[in-house]
Amino acid sequence: MDGLAAFLAANRDLALVEIVAVKGSAPRETDAFMLVGRDTLFGTIGGGQLEYLAIDEARRLLDGDGTERLRDVALGPAIGQCCGGRVSIRLSRLEESDRVPLMARIAAEARTLPEVWLFGAGHVGKALASALTPLPFLTRVVETRAEELRGLPQGIDARLTALPEAEVDRAAPGAAIVILTHDHALDFLIATRALQRGDLAYVGMIGSATKKATFRRYAAGEGLSPQEITRLTLPIGGSAVRDKRPAVIAALTAAELLTVHARAKNPVDAVTER
Repeated sequence: MDGLAAFLAANRDLALVEIVAVKGSAPRETDAFMLVGRDTLFGTIGGGQLEYLAIDEARRLLDGDGTERLRDVALGPAIGQCCGGRVSIRLSRLEESDRVPLMARIAAEARTLPEVWLFGAGHVGKALASALTPLPFLTRVVETRAEELRGLPQGIDARLTALPEAEVDRAAPGAAIVILTHDHALDFLIATRALQRGDLAYVGMIGSATKKATFRRYAAGEGLSPQEITRLTLPIGGSAVRDKRPAVIAALTAAELLTVHARAKNPVDAVTER
């Protein structure tokens, strides 16, 4: 959102390229868009020859060659692509009056994104916040230490609180909770509260096998059932890659969250995959 606002402020003469229909396999989905300036770009409709052709045509439009146009493109040998599908793209000048509605559209789409709540903004928390910034998530970071909230990427909802466990109740149903605080006791408190909800898509905690065993004993003592306890993902990011560098943990966890979101969005496909 902030990146789009900055791009619009810096570029006045733009064309809007939108995918308005898709049949079969295609690089991007309906409603994907890009903005094309005379020597600048924002966004993508999938790359490859389709995008190159769209950019050329958008710049011809900016040079005064016609007005709004709709193009139906077969993604086959004729344009050097082998996706096999077809897309319809709309090209139009982005008028001054179109800018506010475009920003409003993107803001509305952002409000529907799945929430990811990061509890803790230490090394891994910051790395994960950075990894999630370009991804289709609404990311919130909760911290008890004001200094740790400095340096987070733009667009992150940062929350300073003395009672981070209470923020668990503010997460929307289907949200993901990722626990990475500096205090194991606080980790356990947040995880227990999150698992008790029963309506979250993901509850994950950074840690080791020893920490997992310790949490199981703690959670059982707090009255959680074995089924509730097994919903905790620990370690986050899986165990296939054994690398403790924050950026690597963040990349693996971001991929895990994308997978969880995709399965929640398309449960039939998820069952088929298994």
